[in-house]
Amino acid sequence: VQLQASGGGLVQAGGSLRLSCAASGPTSSTYNMAWFRQAPGKEREFVAAMSRSGGIISYAESVKGRFTISRDNAGNILYLQMNSLKPEDTAVYYCSAGPTYSTRQYDFWGQGTQVTVSS
Repeated sequence: VQLQASGGGLVQAGGSLRLSCAASGPTSSTYNMAWFRQAPGKEREFVAAMSRSGGIISYAESVKGRFTISRDNAGNILYLQMNSLKPEDTAVYYCSAGPTYSTRQYDFWGQGTQVTVSS
């Protein structure tokens, strides 16, 4: 499975961005998918996850009520709508996929997209 993330950029605090992650491969639509992020000098952290059916969704406490994870009907594109952005949301955001639903580890990872929130 190959994952290509896009949609990052520079935004002012309080603004919004939508990240996209295109998955390709023969079984990509059957995988659970998630977003993680890594800020400079910090460990990678979980942001949000969605099961392949869409029936299970998880969010990190720090983004609940501000971020929304979703997938297209074919299951090949993962989105992360980010509203009310804060400077502490600044990080490289990575999409991930795998056969096992998790908030910790996935088998496949994209290259990351930079999100910078200015105060």
